[in-house]
Amino acid sequence: MNAKAVVSVVAVIALLAGGSYGAYRLGMSQGMKMAAPAAESASAPQKAGDTDPITGKKVLYWHDPMAPGQKFDKPGKSPFMDMQLVPVYADSATDGSGVTIDPRVRQNLGVRTADVSKGMMKPTLEAVGSVAYNERDVAVVQARANGFVEKLLVRAPLDPVRQGQALAELYVPEWVAAQEEYLAAKRIGASAAGSGLPGLADAARQRMRLAGMSDAQIASVEGTGKVQPRMTLTSPASGVVTELSAREGMTVMAGAPLFRINGLSTVWVNAEVPEAQAMLVRPGNAVEARTAALPGKIFRGKVSALLPEVNASTRTIKARIELANPGAQLVPGMFVSVNFAAAATKETLFVPSEAIIYTGKRSVVMVAQSDGRFTPVDVEVGIEDNGQSEIRKGLQPGQKVVVSGQFLLDSEASLKASTTRMAEMPGAQPPAAATHRGEGQIESIGEDEVMISHGPIPSMQWGPMTMGFKTPSGPPAGISAGQSVNFEFRLRNDGSFEIVSITPAPAKSTQGAIR
Repeated sequence: MNAKAVVSVVAVIALLAGGSYGAYRLGMSQGMKMAAPAAESASAPQKAGDTDPITGKKVLYWHDPMAPGQKFDKPGKSPFMDMQLVPVYADSATDGSGVTIDPRVRQNLGVRTADVSKGMMKPTLEAVGSVAYNERDVAVVQARANGFVEKLLVRAPLDPVRQGQALAELYVPEWVAAQEEYLAAKRIGASAAGSGLPGLADAARQRMRLAGMSDAQIASVEGTGKVQPRMTLTSPASGVVTELSAREGMTVMAGAPLFRINGLSTVWVNAEVPEAQAMLVRPGNAVEARTAALPGKIFRGKVSALLPEVNASTRTIKARIELANPGAQLVPGMFVSVNFAAAATKETLFVPSEAIIYTGKRSVVMVAQSDGRFTPVDVEVGIEDNGQSEIRKGLQPGQKVVVSGQFLLDSEASLKASTTRMAEMPGAQPPAAATHRGEGQIESIGEDEVMISHGPIPSMQWGPMTMGFKTPSGPPAGISAGQSVNFEFRLRNDGSFEIVSITPAPAKSTQGAIR
């Protein structure tokens, strides 16, 4: 074999070896490319709720940072941009409903918490009322026959009287005729015994009774045998004269009211109970009353009735209370402070009243989470007693609520919620910093826009993608298509992104070239 043949054989062998090696490298490269996604797919979370093996965090959902309002329950490519969906983890998602405060800042703010307790509440209610006469302890003195007021013994309203006390003397002409008839019949009956005439005396006695004379007055006429033309009116009960219609010398008709007497052994107190707390008051509830006019004195009684009427001006309901009034110390018109002893409620949840934030339409408490976050929770508030408020709905036993600094936390949570809602509006963009930096390659250059294929941009939570950036000053100088660049951009008011600065990327040095 000559030298040329040897050289040819060696060249063919080298060519075959080179081709085999190239095919081997190409196969390895393709195999690595295919294996990488498979390995990534096997280790990456596949659905919401899975734990990311790399970060160890629970994935809540995936989203496109360019359209954060849309949530996806599995990974994949964004339908809006040429990029992969980004996972949102449990410890970073606040969805606008909570706020995280650094422990050191929390201590500086003086944030204090209290437990949600469970137990029985026996609320007390205080109200202000005024004393009035007990309308069930009233007596009216009337004229029982036509006559004239000869003498008035009680001459002014509000004069105190006692039971059996003489009030006035009336001259009654009808009584004179009835008494004279009775005395005459009695004399005739006595002289004509056995003739059947004694029945006349009984008829005359009945006529005196019909004329308005009492049995005592008739017995007096029978005993004395004399005509008694005057009638003395006496008080049927002890109390005060609240109405006086009689005057000396006046003519009165039968049935005319002359005196109205109110007793003072018991009095009424009309207490104004707020409409929202009327449910705590029931007839029969025990009551204690105090007045500034009698310091240290306690009057006890009970609720007589809850009147079915609401005061339109004060939005209160009137509770009628009956109090014992020993010594008639309480007088009508006097103001008293009333304490209602309500019955104990069933077992319920309660928190310190200072923990509740009233917004007008909602009642909110800030709940402290175990991970250091604070979440606003709507609650339904019931009765309040001794600085504790009943919680009917919204909380669970053992939770902790903020009782100091909650207004700052609620304001921060509301601000964050507003920002999140704005970001989730159609076409809205996530909040941007002043500028963001990236590296990429120029795909094309237009009059007012440059198309860049860039790598990940952590400050915007973007993955690799190709997108256009506005160039307010026209095409960038010294930049051409296909060139690697470093660039800065920012978000404009219209939602687009504009280039702040763009420079050629420095060439990367290569080492270890194959010889």
